[in-house]
Amino acid sequence: MDARVSSVLARGVVIPACPLALTEERTFDERRQRALCRYYAAAGAGGLAVGVHTTQFEIRDEEIGLLEPVLRLAVEEMAAADSTRDEPMVRIGGLCGKTPQALREAELLARLGYHAGLLSLAALTDADDEALIAHCRAVADVISIVGFYLQPAVGGRVLPYSFWRRFAAIENVVAIKIAPFNRYQTLDVVRAVAESGRDDIALYTGNDDSIILDLLTPFRFTVNGRQVERRIVGGLLGHWAVHTRRAVDQLQQCHALVASGGHVPVDLLRLAAAVTDMNAAYFDAANGFAGCIAGIHEVLRRQGLLAGTWCLNPSEGLSPGQAEEIDRVARAYPYLTDDAFIAEHLSDWLDA
Repeated sequence: MDARVSSVLARGVVIPACPLALTEERTFDERRQRALCRYYAAAGAGGLAVGVHTTQFEIRDEEIGLLEPVLRLAVEEMAAADSTRDEPMVRIGGLCGKTPQALREAELLARLGYHAGLLSLAALTDADDEALIAHCRAVADVISIVGFYLQPAVGGRVLPYSFWRRFAAIENVVAIKIAPFNRYQTLDVVRAVAESGRDDIALYTGNDDSIILDLLTPFRFTVNGRQVERRIVGGLLGHWAVHTRRAVDQLQQCHALVASGGHVPVDLLRLAAAVTDMNAAYFDAANGFAGCIAGIHEVLRRQGLLAGTWCLNPSEGLSPGQAEEIDRVARAYPYLTDDAFIAEHLSDWLDA
């Protein structure tokens, strides 16, 4: 990975998991997809993750055929944004499937100019540590990889400490997205990286239910008789696909507090609870996350960035009562929204 990109990733940035813009006929809405990418860049995001869960896994289906077009469009927009920024945006693409598919996707990402692949292991449901590590090593020979601990509730699998300890020894691992929505399993990942001796693997939260607390927590372990502390430095999140400018502000607050060595003020704890409450509505926690993609779409639809909440799978949509929950958190936390920022610039992003 290029040293400038590595520096951005290591410092910790906001990386939205990019949604997919569709028309009412469920065809690709290129104009609004570009507007989304422009919004994220203007909001201060440090990168984009494309072709991941939030982008809808169905883009890989042969009859849909949207994987490469969506990846290519996002690279074009990130390259355009780079020309006006001091630092490059980190380009991360999703990698799915068993080894042959993951290798094909890794080669596609490398060809298109992505910096790293977010490697999902959801397809290897019965593989043991040995098989998982062999899979990861094969993909890492093609492109730098970001590990991904995906919560089982949305298709992930439990990955024990023993796996993460060996994963951290793979040279071309540059980061790990920690998203089990589980504190015990989050600790497994951080401890494995700390005990590996690697200080060049950036830790990113994907725990949408604990974003702010993850960013504030010093994880300390005893390694070979000495204290080793690691921190989660940024986030690669579906939740940060909405209200991204506010997410940038929140990450900066957390970074400033960590740098000062100060105590966590109660206001940040209140913020942590508010962000989690918003996420519960957007991700449809009450219904086992069934409406998590549609919930993100609904927020973006209300802001004018998307034309509707349509998903490639017609059975996916808002759960009963989810729209009312989104109404509730919008009233409760107007200071956590990007509504005014988007209204000011929307026409520029749509028509540039």
